[in-house]
Amino acid sequence: MHITVETTDTSATTGTLICADLRVPCALGRSGVIAPDQKVEGDGKTPLGTYALREVFYRADRLPPLVTALPLRQLTPEIAWSEDPTRADYNTCIRLDPAGPTPDGIDRMTRDDHVYDITVVIGYNDAPPVPGRGSAIFMHVARPGYTPTAGCVALAESDLLAVLQKLTPASTITILPPPRR
Repeated sequence: MHITVETTDTSATTGTLICADLRVPCALGRSGVIAPDQKVEGDGKTPLGTYALREVFYRADRLPPLVTALPLRQLTPEIAWSEDPTRADYNTCIRLDPAGPTPDGIDRMTRDDHVYDITVVIGYNDAPPVPGRGSAIFMHVARPGYTPTAGCVALAESDLLAVLQKLTPASTITILPPPRR
């Protein structure tokens, strides 16, 4: 199954996600979309292009078992994502001491705001990661009102659950450039 994300212009912070018979709203980066060769860490832009969907992290303490053919991993307090381009583990899942401090440039995946309760890892800048080209590009749960993300694609939880049911390990996502006018 293939997912497509459509936008209206390069500064759009919302779009439409299409997956089979589903057509749902989604939030995008706070600064719009950008070609992947122009993406830089912290720019708040969602990278255009086609990417594999690697795996799904989820909060088993908040959700019933998920239905998907993608690889599943339960989120626990030690799971984090490295967003610091100076670290050797840049743009990868890492483990931290659950009771210890969170270093700068590290994002703990067990958040209070529910945004990462379901997190699909989008295979952007990961084979291998290029420092500074952007990290932690996910498909995750949207905030109320579809407020912009830091560069991810975010859906209402019910829509994300419906999309997950349609995915296979071969599934991809394409974030399209806006139509030319």
